[in-house]
Amino acid sequence: MSTAFSRTSDSYSTLPIPAICLGFAGLVPFVTAAVASLIAEGPLQEMSERALLAFGAVILTFLGGIRWGVAMMKTKTTQLFGSLFVSVMPVLVSWSALLLPSTEGMICLVVALTAMFWADLRFWNAPPWYRVLRVPLSIGAVGALLLGIFN
Repeated sequence: MSTAFSRTSDSYSTLPIPAICLGFAGLVPFVTAAVASLIAEGPLQEMSERALLAFGAVILTFLGGIRWGVAMMKTKTTQLFGSLFVSVMPVLVSWSALLLPSTEGMICLVVALTAMFWADLRFWNAPPWYRVLRVPLSIGAVGALLLGIFN
């Protein structure tokens, strides 16, 4: 078990109920679009794949926005640039993924969401519960995208 995760594993009791409810509610569009892409055919399947891709891009952008918000609390310009740079990269990757065909875009998002997950496990400026909550939410998001890729 990684050191980053082991430092947060005792924080399940500190997860705020609203964060749990809203975080898991955010998995509903992932699961819905992934299942629809598996069972639908023709134009509906294509629309489901695009919906899955679009929601993955939105969530990756949201994760970058969280980092931007935390970075704004820093006062030193030297610290601020690196933090803001990392927060903007998910937006650029998301936008690029939307320009690709569905499968390639979802592959791009799987890689990017996995990278953000590992970065967020080491995101010590966020509350400890954030790192804990990222585990199941990342698994759900990446799992849904993988279903969309291999349908």
